[in-house]
Amino acid sequence: MNLREYFSTPDSKYTAKQTLWWLWQAWKGNRLQASINAALGLMGVGASLASVWAVQHAIDVASGVVEGSIYWAVALMGGLVLVEFALSIAGIWVRNILGIRAQNRMQQRMLDRILRSEWHGKESHHSGDVLNRLEIDVNNVVGFLTETIPNALSVLAMFLGAFFYLFTMDKLLACIIIAIIPVFVLVSKIYVRKMRQLTRQVRDSDSKVQSVLQETIQNRMLIKTLEGDSAMVDKLESTQSELRHRVVQRTAFSVFSNLILNFGFALGYLIAFLWSAIRLSEKTLTFGGMTAFLQLVNKIQGPARNLTKLVPAFVSVFTAAERLMELEENPLEEQGEPIRVKAPCGVRFTDVSYAYDEKEGKVIDHLSFDFRPGSCTAILGETGSGKTTLVRMILALLRPQEGKVEIYNAKESKTLSPRMRCNFVYVPQGNTLMSGTIRDNLRLGKLNASEERMREALHKSCADFVFDLPEGLDTVCTEAGGGLSEGQAQRIAIARALLRNRAILLFDEATSALDPDTERQLLKNILASHDRTIIFITHRPAVVDYCDQTLRVEKRREM
Repeated sequence: MNLREYFSTPDSKYTAKQTLWWLWQAWKGNRLQASINAALGLMGVGASLASVWAVQHAIDVASGVVEGSIYWAVALMGGLVLVEFALSIAGIWVRNILGIRAQNRMQQRMLDRILRSEWHGKESHHSGDVLNRLEIDVNNVVGFLTETIPNALSVLAMFLGAFFYLFTMDKLLACIIIAIIPVFVLVSKIYVRKMRQLTRQVRDSDSKVQSVLQETIQNRMLIKTLEGDSAMVDKLESTQSELRHRVVQRTAFSVFSNLILNFGFALGYLIAFLWSAIRLSEKTLTFGGMTAFLQLVNKIQGPARNLTKLVPAFVSVFTAAERLMELEENPLEEQGEPIRVKAPCGVRFTDVSYAYDEKEGKVIDHLSFDFRPGSCTAILGETGSGKTTLVRMILALLRPQEGKVEIYNAKESKTLSPRMRCNFVYVPQGNTLMSGTIRDNLRLGKLNASEERMREALHKSCADFVFDLPEGLDTVCTEAGGGLSEGQAQRIAIARALLRNRAILLFDEATSALDPDTERQLLKNILASHDRTIIFITHRPAVVDYCDQTLRVEKRREM
């Protein structure tokens, strides 16, 4: 049987080989937990099979078939029960303690991969969908690698051990019981094809629900002002209805499949019971032997049941792996040590063009401009003229499709790359504070900044109001700077940027929420020294008056 055909579905983006290779790479960091779980599982198999023999021995001693002390026989049974308890408790500790660590590691790896990948300006996945994948799909993959696979080894060991034990007692029945396996393989092949498709549909619908929830909470104020409460609840109901429909489809298929399998198992157990009862009546099997007989049949069927559960587990992990692989499709940015260019330095555009989409045309068309070292430049232009794209190219988030962008000083000139982002400070438009204290937000600019340096940066950004707050730097902000005004949050964001202290400062409408007097004072403070290159994207006349030069970008007009 070809593995690719076994696991493939018509809408799968990746081959089974690609998905298995990705899972193998993901498993490398989880081998310790997987090995411990496998060892515990195999010891559990040994204890379980030993218990079968102990029960048979105790019954045979009690019925006088074999000689021995019934007290020692029961004591042996009790000892094995305690061993199984101990192994069970150890498994719980490994699963919970090492399991959360494994999940955390994988989430960190995935987040690091996303943050270091190239950024194209148009995200292919909703942020709610990404969070859903980083939480649920990561959990599915880690659980499969650290628990399902090791458990599969112990299940297989139990199956083989019970079979050979039963084979020593009754060769014919053991062979009849084992003959059902090819039927399972045939049924599971059909099951996998359909179940993968249904599981993918459920996971995608679940992501849509989380996306609606996140977006609604994120924009709660906007929704309230537009009186869109009912509309958003209706939208959530619509996506949830789709999810429920998908879950019903998958559940119905799963129940039907399990019904068929369980009927087969029940029939097998009845055959084994009848066979052992006949042998008991014919005196070819002791009562203890019959008990062991039925226990062994159960221990063969139990692992067989668990092996059939591996099929939906494989379906689930293949779906989860594919969804995580999609998050890694964007290529990585250039990696390596940051490249610092000695200040003062500038940025030079030479015949630069860029288009997000061929149909939309060029956002920037053959632009040449020099942001000279130590200069202060205002970038002006109407909405859609390409100012944001210009900023992204200065920060090496986008690469020009034509021409080149360089960072240079009096001695050298280098083509801009992500490794040179260390030369920039960027203050984006809007409220960009994170939840936490004001001190935590400032430390994002410089992790080891002293309180004195924080005070200097806050004073320079006209944010002295922080020291009048009851908790000062330890004042807690909620999400997006909640608890502060837009102007206050903007000044703290500027202070955070000043703490970073790099050669080129880039402000994107960073004073839009400030009153004229505060804005003028802030600009005087920032421009007091002429050792850094400053770029403002702005519509504010007061900002333009403080600049040495102006770059006006024009919106492309349709012909």
